[in-house]
Amino acid sequence: MTDDDLTPDAPPPTAPAQENRRRWPFRGRRPRPAAPDAPVDPDAEDGAGGVGRGLRILLGLAAGVVIAFGMAAIGGILAPTLLALVLTICAQPVRVWLERHGTPQGLATGAVGLTVFALLAAFIGVLWVAVAQFVGMLPQYQPQLQALGDQVASWLQSIGVGPQQVQQIEAGFNPSTMLSFFSGLLGNAFGLITLLVIVLTMLILMPADAAYTPTLLRELKPMRPNLVFAVTGFAHSVRRYMVVTTLLGIVQGVINGVALWLLGVPAALLWAILSFLCSFIPNVGYFIALVPPLVFGYLTGGWGTVVAVIIVYGVINAIVQSVVQPKVVGNAVALSQTLTFFSVLLWAVVLGPIGAILAVPITLLVRAVLVDADPRSRLWRPIIGDLTHTREVMKHESDERRAERRQAHEDRSGRG
Repeated sequence: MTDDDLTPDAPPPTAPAQENRRRWPFRGRRPRPAAPDAPVDPDAEDGAGGVGRGLRILLGLAAGVVIAFGMAAIGGILAPTLLALVLTICAQPVRVWLERHGTPQGLATGAVGLTVFALLAAFIGVLWVAVAQFVGMLPQYQPQLQALGDQVASWLQSIGVGPQQVQQIEAGFNPSTMLSFFSGLLGNAFGLITLLVIVLTMLILMPADAAYTPTLLRELKPMRPNLVFAVTGFAHSVRRYMVVTTLLGIVQGVINGVALWLLGVPAALLWAILSFLCSFIPNVGYFIALVPPLVFGYLTGGWGTVVAVIIVYGVINAIVQSVVQPKVVGNAVALSQTLTFFSVLLWAVVLGPIGAILAVPITLLVRAVLVDADPRSRLWRPIIGDLTHTREVMKHESDERRAERRQAHEDRSGRG
């Protein structure tokens, strides 16, 4: 008796025809990959000091909450200071260009600061005039607004919305509520003057201090190269994002304003300015800028004007923010959509409307301090949105899977 006689009978080999045959509906279904095994060794981290990662995360979140409450407490001076910082960063290349062409340092600094402040003050003045015109014409639409509020309230009740929520939404269509809100904007002159004084002072002092920044960074680079890398990267990213967004926002506001004027929507200048401001607010700015023209477009032209406004705003927003801006800005921002939306909500709560407008620059500042300045923390950049390398890896894996499927198809065709 040989060893072959003791071997159990093996199952008959599968015929090639049966091997190649696939049954519907399982055609082309790939086997589900098994769950990866958990790593045995802990992650090697320097300076852990025996403190677990979970506890460090909780301590970091607690410190972040305390800092956020502190920033909110001084938001009245912190928000204009951050605005002046962003404006100084954007205007820094102009000051350097003037000095390179022979302009004295003090004259270049003062000229750039005053020019930026003049542009900001002129914009606020135009906004003030537009709001004043809107407040003057608002009582003319009181019956239409009241009727529209009643229609919206009836529809909400028909779909089961509670009476308390219906009353709150209906109150938003009350002309007296709108009038008091916009009149409050006009009457808050002291807060506006305080903001302009802080911005003007900072625009004079910050450019003067910024003249020493290149030399300070060169002296600091041998000792703290990562910090210098983070600061210079932050300035470059903020400058590119803000300049591009400002130029595209002007184009977007002008086109929207002209279209609203041609459609006969009242207060077209005010909604054009609102469109410009909301271009700095990612994700939600489009909807904020769209609602008022829709309401007043319906009051003046009915559903035809509403559809026209939606088309104009939708096309302009899709072209500017979805096609042009990503290509021009490139990887300067490198923040995920989720983090960007959360940053808008967070900084709007902490610093108010200026926080919502400066949400991306402030988040880039936080990333520069917490992530870019520490080589050990840069591994988090892909998670928070820097997907340049990740996209390359995904493309390589997709090409490999496509090649495998092509090879498998050729093998089956050869056996058939």
